[in-house]
Amino acid sequence: MDFINEIVHPEGKYAADGYAEQVARRGVLDRAVEALALARAKGVPVVHVVVGFSPHYAEWPVRSPVFREAKDGGRLVLGTWATRVHDALAPAPGEPVVAKHRVSPFLGTDLEQLLRGLGCDTLLLAGVTTDLVVLSAAREAHDRDYEVEVLADATAARDDARHAAALTVLAATATVTTVAEALEG
Repeated sequence: MDFINEIVHPEGKYAADGYAEQVARRGVLDRAVEALALARAKGVPVVHVVVGFSPHYAEWPVRSPVFREAKDGGRLVLGTWATRVHDALAPAPGEPVVAKHRVSPFLGTDLEQLLRGLGCDTLLLAGVTTDLVVLSAAREAHDRDYEVEVLADATAARDDARHAAALTVLAATATVTTVAEALEG
């Protein structure tokens, strides 16, 4: 979730806020690539989630501190390089890409219908940021009766403290695991 250029690529506008450094230092893209390859090889459905807004920002949440800089900074415009999934994790043909306009991947999207249609009952979550999209997705998936596993080594936040705090909170509604534990064997 939200492995988009604007956040994880070193040239992305949000990357400069610490995200790209955390992703690189912790090897998060490598772990996410590994998770994606293992899931595809096992026939596990893969769904990509990206955050963004139309060029006129009609969906932009005016009162959101999270997205405050998006409109004024020309950030997170859907259909541009900024909101494209990083090349290392590019969607394969047939893999759905869900666009969201808020932190939650469920709010205002067809994600739940898509997951139900794919027959999913367990979600393996990876993404940036741990304290926002991953935490939100895990809580909402839990409340929708999915089994939830968070691939901790394929997630990152702006800094270590936020990442660690989010993992602690996530443990209440999800199994916090690793790519290897969840997908190998």
